[in-house]
Amino acid sequence: MKKTAQLSLLERTVKELGFTLRYEKGNFLGGECRLREDNVVVVNKFLPLEGKIYTLAQVISKINPSGLSPETAKLVDGLVDRSLFSRENLE
Repeated sequence: MKKTAQLSLLERTVKELGFTLRYEKGNFLGGECRLREDNVVVVNKFLPLEGKIYTLAQVISKINPSGLSPETAKLVDGLVDRSLFSRENLE
């Protein structure tokens, strides 16, 4: 799958999860937050394409929703190595 298609898939997934997606400039990578009544995902618009993809994959992984499409789940799992932060490695 091309990088632009991966980004589109992750953007669509974030929006389907009920988050507002914003690309902003600043000295940050990105992440999810709550702004008043809205759940917002903010991504640095100056990141390269791979950085945007990785940031969105991290947010989706952190939210850990059930019912992700197999394609999205495979992409997120491939980008975010959860084993580094699993309970077994922390204990």
